[in-house]
Amino acid sequence: MLKTAPSRTTVLSPQKQVQVRKRWLTAALMVAPFVLIYLLFLIYPSLRVIQLSLTNADLTGVGRNVGLSNYTKLLREPTFYTALLGTLYFILLTVVPNTLVGLGLALLVMRLRRLRNVVLAAFFLPQVLPVSVVTSIWNWMLDSNFGLVNSVTGSTISWFQDPVWAMPAVALVTIWWTVGFNVLLFIAGLQNIAPDIYEAAALDGAAGWRMFRSITWPNLWPVTSLILLLQLIAQFKIFDQVYLLTGGGPFDKTLVLLLYSYREGFQQQHGGYASAIGVVLMVIILVVSGVQNRLLNRGER
Repeated sequence: MLKTAPSRTTVLSPQKQVQVRKRWLTAALMVAPFVLIYLLFLIYPSLRVIQLSLTNADLTGVGRNVGLSNYTKLLREPTFYTALLGTLYFILLTVVPNTLVGLGLALLVMRLRRLRNVVLAAFFLPQVLPVSVVTSIWNWMLDSNFGLVNSVTGSTISWFQDPVWAMPAVALVTIWWTVGFNVLLFIAGLQNIAPDIYEAAALDGAAGWRMFRSITWPNLWPVTSLILLLQLIAQFKIFDQVYLLTGGGPFDKTLVLLLYSYREGFQQQHGGYASAIGVVLMVIILVVSGVQNRLLNRGER
């Protein structure tokens, strides 16, 4: 019979054991603040919302347990599907266009030889503005009576009151406000592409669109997939722009899930039902972002 070699166990000296314990203690003390904040401001509120979604609580959080009745009511409520479709429509108008605009602007900035930092700062400036300032600017720009856009184009469209144009107008404001961050990420990705690759491709006769398709785009795909994922998560949580620009109107044409939850919770005092909307939104974001991440990683491979 074959005999297995006895396993060897490493025995640390008392001095080594003290050093290991000190390292573990130091690491635990350094991680502890983050863990405490994470548990206090993310995990506990999330669990509390899930618990409230199973009750008929009002805004104060006091109510009795009603099981899954809030979820069954939600799935039978036409307004929920209106808000869900409005959110998906907004995502369609912003996620891919915002990414493409950011890529185009980054490519243009990289071609500049002078004033590159000034132009980049101009593109990024809207990103640092608060949403109240952004919406005030665009309320004036798209005002139906004296707005700059209507004055230049000769149009008479009431952008934020028109059922057809209200959501595209909100999407335009969002892209203008957030595209600067995408530009920065794309520029970082472009700067990480080795110049030697372009020089070798130029020697082989590649230029223009072929060089972009064969070199730039494949090397930018990790950054692009990250931007698409961040955009998807951010646009699912759209609230501020819609609340300040349209209030969900006209005729609920710009109603989104977070605004619907806000109405039910803070205006109708249906805290449990509003919590159920939040839980459903969280599940949707987790599932959709997980599927998108897997598809994007497959595209990278």
